[in-house]
Amino acid sequence: MASGLSILWNAPRVNAVNGKACTIPALNPFNVYGRVFFLSWFGFLIAFWSWYAFPPLLTVTIKKDLNLSQADVANSNILSLTSTLIVRLIAGPACDRFGPRLTFVALLLAGAVPTALAGAVTNANGLLALRFFVGILGGTFIPCEVWTTAFFDKEIVGTANALTAGFGNAGGGITYFVMPAIFDSLVRRQNLTAHVAWRVTFIVPFILITSTALLMLLVAPDTPSGKWSERSRPVERSLQARGEVVHEPGSIRLNPEAEKAEGVTIGEGHGKVETPPGDLESVGIAKDEVVQSPTGKEYLRVALSPPTVALSVAYFCSFGAELAINSILGAYYLTNFKTLGQTGSGNWAAMFGLLNVFFRPAGGIISDIIFRRTRSLWGKKMWIHGVAVAAGVFLIAIGLVDSHKQSTMFGLVAGMAFFMEAGNGANFSLVPHVHPHANGIVSGICGAAGNLGGIVFAIIFRYNGTQYARVMWITGAMTIALNLAVAWIRPVPRGQIGGR
Repeated sequence: MASGLSILWNAPRVNAVNGKACTIPALNPFNVYGRVFFLSWFGFLIAFWSWYAFPPLLTVTIKKDLNLSQADVANSNILSLTSTLIVRLIAGPACDRFGPRLTFVALLLAGAVPTALAGAVTNANGLLALRFFVGILGGTFIPCEVWTTAFFDKEIVGTANALTAGFGNAGGGITYFVMPAIFDSLVRRQNLTAHVAWRVTFIVPFILITSTALLMLLVAPDTPSGKWSERSRPVERSLQARGEVVHEPGSIRLNPEAEKAEGVTIGEGHGKVETPPGDLESVGIAKDEVVQSPTGKEYLRVALSPPTVALSVAYFCSFGAELAINSILGAYYLTNFKTLGQTGSGNWAAMFGLLNVFFRPAGGIISDIIFRRTRSLWGKKMWIHGVAVAAGVFLIAIGLVDSHKQSTMFGLVAGMAFFMEAGNGANFSLVPHVHPHANGIVSGICGAAGNLGGIVFAIIFRYNGTQYARVMWITGAMTIALNLAVAWIRPVPRGQIGGR
């Protein structure tokens, strides 16, 4: 057990061919792999917190202060998701061209500005405009996952992606605890009026967002080999060690007549280098997995690929439903359990988001275990659709029962959360395997599909008013039907070399 746990703080084992870590030093920020792992999830957590900072206070305080209707609240949720959808579509190819770190920093700083301006909102139109621009922060999920993928090998990338996204998604739960707590403190201890207190509350996430962005710029690299322009260096060194020809950085030609070489030295002491079996074949595969700068033609080819579409549909259901439910869950609890009040209902709603810390990683970890035991990506794919169907069943149960008994309601929501959030982790466990040379594009499209799902489900909530239970079972039925419709599609394109 001790040796097993030591991988959490020891320098990781490193794949000599691609320079990626084979273990996750999650508790070692002094190691470059551990540092990037931390900044990936922490940056996304802070962004998610601010992205969803409005709903905990919107149900009562902000709604009353700005004289909002239920339709105004719903429209602001939809606009927030819409801007994130647009940003994610742009962030994907931006990651492939400029690197995930700089894309991450740019999105954080761009989202920090409207966060700081929350106090300037005085009416419904101002709220709609502000939430649209705050939605930029939701796009940070894409560089979070692409950055993680750039540092961790495919044997554990599902676990790494699920952990960073799961910890980051917990920001959606933390905000339900923290924002009301800060607001209550300002009202009770600083004697601020509600009108002023909720505006001051948004200064806290602004400070954290800006500080995190600066930290990323100062202490973390783009790739294990340094700059984003040098991302192919480990593969080039492997080829040169084997007598291959490297014409220029990022342009690699594999000579099938080359002899195999023994051992390769990469990096600068970041981990223990290991040369994997099947030298020449491994190098050839790694060559095809190096991320390339995208073109419009390649973007369309990858976007319209059936495996990309299948992953997008699954994420449309899982993350889309999570986003929409996260926006209304506090209000749903307050409708069924009026004695909880705004803070109490918000605290219970927060549990839905906080469970991401355990459930989303579980989805990725189980997916990696299935892959290691079966050596087939069909196992990962079936896990995605299996948990989606189970989540759909729980959603239908929540909607049909519409319990006014707290233990029953909270138990059903916890069950639904496990399968829904595990599905998110499972989805981005398979994403790095699909068109790995265009990982940013695939990540961006799938991530945007999640937001599109959030918009669709939010619109359904919008036109059903406070009939939350009805929308729950509708969401469940859609989740089951859509996942079964794409379950037959191959996990990766036929003939793809890398990523398997």
